[in-house]
Parts: sequence; structure tokens; C-alpha cells
Amino acid sequence: MIVQGNIVDIQHKRIYKGEVYVENGKIVSVKETNHNQENFILPGFVDAHIHIESSMLVPSEFAKIAVIHGTVSTVSDPHEIANVLGVKGVDFMIENGKKVPFKFNFGAPSCVPATSFESAGAIIDADDINLMMENPDIKYLAEMMNYPGVLFDDEEVLAKIKHAKNNNKPVDGHAPGLRGDDVTKYIAAGISTDHECFTYDEALEKLQKGMKVLIREGSAAKNFEALIALLPQHFENMMFCSDDKHPDDLLVGHINQLCERAVAKGIDVYKVLQAACVNPVKHYNLEVGLLQKGDAADFILVDNLKEFNVLETYINGELVAKNGESFVKSVPFEVLNNFDTDIKKVEDFRFISTAEKIRVIEALDGELVTNQIAVDSLIIDGNLVSNTVTDVLKMTVVNRYKNAEPSIAFIKNFGIKEGAIASSVGHDSHNIIAIGVSDEMICKAVNLIIENRGGVCAVTSSEEKIVSLPVAGIMSDKPAEEIGKAYAALDAMAKQMGSTLRAPYMSLSFMALLVIPSLKLSDKGLFDGTSFKFTSLEIE
Repeated sequence: MIVQGNIVDIQHKRIYKGEVYVENGKIVSVKETNHNQENFILPGFVDAHIHIESSMLVPSEFAKIAVIHGTVSTVSDPHEIANVLGVKGVDFMIENGKKVPFKFNFGAPSCVPATSFESAGAIIDADDINLMMENPDIKYLAEMMNYPGVLFDDEEVLAKIKHAKNNNKPVDGHAPGLRGDDVTKYIAAGISTDHECFTYDEALEKLQKGMKVLIREGSAAKNFEALIALLPQHFENMMFCSDDKHPDDLLVGHINQLCERAVAKGIDVYKVLQAACVNPVKHYNLEVGLLQKGDAADFILVDNLKEFNVLETYINGELVAKNGESFVKSVPFEVLNNFDTDIKKVEDFRFISTAEKIRVIEALDGELVTNQIAVDSLIIDGNLVSNTVTDVLKMTVVNRYKNAEPSIAFIKNFGIKEGAIASSVGHDSHNIIAIGVSDEMICKAVNLIIENRGGVCAVTSSEEKIVSLPVAGIMSDKPAEEIGKAYAALDAMAKQMGSTLRAPYMSLSFMALLVIPSLKLSDKGLFDGTSFKFTSLEIE
């Protein structure tokens, strides 16, 4: 097979008319030739950090859409399914991904459960990590979210890092806002990347101290604008990632969108492509071709180097997408789940109180971090209730793995004026999380999730809509196009109910993520992520 076009040589920063000769999935030669083709040939895009589960698609279905946008590979942390099903869940992701022409690179989840302050469905300890690191299908130790454990020399945490080092596999970081001597010690432990930087200064410090910094632009956390100015000087040590990408967003675009935005800012195209294509392959030692003789034939054709409209995508020499059409086929798989809680009653969501003020989670659009604010309470018949006038809504997290009393908190900035929204995608333990205008609506939404053994939903007094997620309660068993459209409709319903957030369900899913400050809610209670301990809803 011979493919002609303008060859984009990222390493030598040159473009020339040429052709790529492919045989048996490998590049036999890349040479200059005269022809009339106007397209550009470049290495495929790599998402340097993503939880495939966030797309609500199993890996094979994720691949079907990603290749349309020129993505040939991902560095994938199966942390979400691991929190539900443990090592069995990781194995499911690896095996499902192998069934399609796409280069998934899974890591060993380092923090399952993420903390001891929540109920997860499984535990992965240092011994498990040791065994996983010996598996050639495991490429790295995934994000070490327990940075306090690193800083305080927790033996279990350090053992996990040691097992990765012993197998010459990189260790990913996760340390939002960590600065000064603390980040120096964190890096010295052997942690090489961070995708959680949300300010220029934080990212610059980590780069200067030797870390690779990933520019994250996902469905909820959007740090591109804050960090992109660092790329021209630090392009050799930066990458692009999604972290979390909801299905409707994935249908629109992927890493190609970030390349377009970066070039539009006047950044040298070779530096942009270094971050989008080359750096992940080299840092993680991926078996992904970089358009060199002897490489796997993983490359894409685009119509120009501004918009990066993808014409064709090749993986191991196989044409997997052309002009927006994917040739990746759906594959059969076993549906695994772990849901074991009973239907709830309205009174389960009452919170009897006389407190005049309460601690409230302030959600920030496009950020995973939250603020902690004090707000006047609204009490009716002794029960703390939602206040739609001030947009302070009741929130609950319900243990999905066993019957337990729901935890209660309040949250601001979701904007819902009627009904409730709920999801069993609740990072990191994936318990049920819901927000609503009344106890009745919250109960209705939670029970809809339980009845479907997982999903995301919206309910009002007259309507209910759910996208069922039977695979571990976090992924669909349906094709990508179907789930993407269904999710978009659900997102629209939440906004019709009043939500002003760009991605209400993605934001909702992170309101139980205790390792991100400052105030979150687990199934065990309200949690202060700054002091890393539980706190009270009521302010004395």
C-alpha cells in the first residue's frame, strides 16, 4: 500500500511531498516524490490521559468514534471500573480493547479505593499492583491521587510506586495545587506527570522541577486556556489529554480540536504536533508509530494544518476511518455489574436540623475544584430543604454496594428549578449521586438509577429520562452513536430544568471526588478536601 501526500516531519520540522509505503502493517519507507496530492500525512493523535469509562462507552465503542477524529491511541486509566469491579474490571477493559484496531494503553489504577472516606466496590493493594506491573498489557502506574500518602511516606503507597519502578514503567501524578517543597517531594518519589494543573504558575513550577505537564481539556475540567501559553517554550515536556470525555463531546471532536485551537493562537504547528502525537509515545514507551521507517503504520491524513479535518486514519496499516465514517465494528462482550442496594423512601433524604447556617459546596463551571461557603439554611417542618431562589439545592450520595443511610449535603450553582438529576457515575467510587429541588424528586431520581442498575437520569413531576449504564453501572452496552445522541438529549433536559452548567452531568460526577478540594460529599458524609477529613453540614 502506498499513501501519497505532504509528509509532516515533526522531528526535523519540515514538510515535503512524498509517499508512505506500507507492508504488513509496518512502514517500509517514507520518501520524497512528486505528485498532485494536497493532503497532509502526519502521525496519529494520542490522548495522553483519559478514563475511557467517562465516555460511557466500552473501549471498542470508544475506538469507533475516536478514529474519526484522527486518534490512534490513548493512555487510559481504568480507575473507574476498578473502583467498581477491581482487577476483574481492568481485565475487561484490556480484553475488550484488543478486539478492535485501536491502540489502548491501560495503566494499573494506583488508588482503589481513592480514599478510606468512601465506599467502593473493590480494593487493589500493593500486591495486586505488583502482579499487574508484570503484565505487558499494563503500561504504567496510573495517577497517584493519594499525594498525602506520598508526602507522609505511607508504606502501601510507596510500595505501589516501587513496583512500577522495578518494572521500568512510568508513574502518573495527580496533585492539584501542590506547590513548593511538597511538590518537590512528590516528584522525587518518582512521579513523572500531572494533568491536574489549573493555573499557569502551578504548571510552570512543575515543569521547572522536571515533571511532564498535560494540558487537560475534557467535558468538565477545562484547563487549555490557562496552560497553553506554556507550550511554545515547554513543548518537549507537555502533552494533550481529555481526562474525562462525555459521549456527545466525543462525537464532535477529540485531540484534533486542541491542535486547531493551539495553532489558531499562533503556536508553531510542529510544537503543537510534538505534544499531540510524539511526546506520549516516547514518555510511555508506546507501540505507536511516528511516521518513521520501521514503525507501525499509524498515521492520519488531514486536509490542512489549521483545522486538522481528518480525511483518513490508519492503524497498523489498516484504514479505520475515512471522511467521518468509522470502519471499526461493534463487538460482543459480557456485561459485568456490581449494584446491590434497595429502593429508597422519601424520608431517607430528610435532614432534621435547627441550624441557621450550613456549609455548602460551591460548584465552579469547568473546574473539578469547589469552594466551601456558608449559607443561610431553609428549614420546613424541621427538615433542611432546597432553596431554588438562592440556588442552594439538596444533594445526596447513596451507597450502591449495600444498603446504607444516604448522606446529605447542599450545593450551589447547578441552577435546577424543577425536578432532580442523578447518576451512578460518581467519581471515584461510583455511588449514586443526585441533586434536586425536593426530597420527593431526589428519591424518584435515585430509584430510577437503582431500578436500571446504573445510569444517568433527569426527572420532573411530569417526565423522566434515563440513559441506562448496565456495564459496571458506568458504561453502556449500546453503540456509540446511540448513546451519544441519548446523552445529548438528557443534557438538554437538565438545562431545560434550569441548569446553567456547560456539562451538568460531568460536573455532577465530580462532586463526590474527595481528592479534589475543597468541599465534596461521599456516601459517608461531607468531606473537607483541604484538611482531608469529614466536616459537618451544620455550622454552629
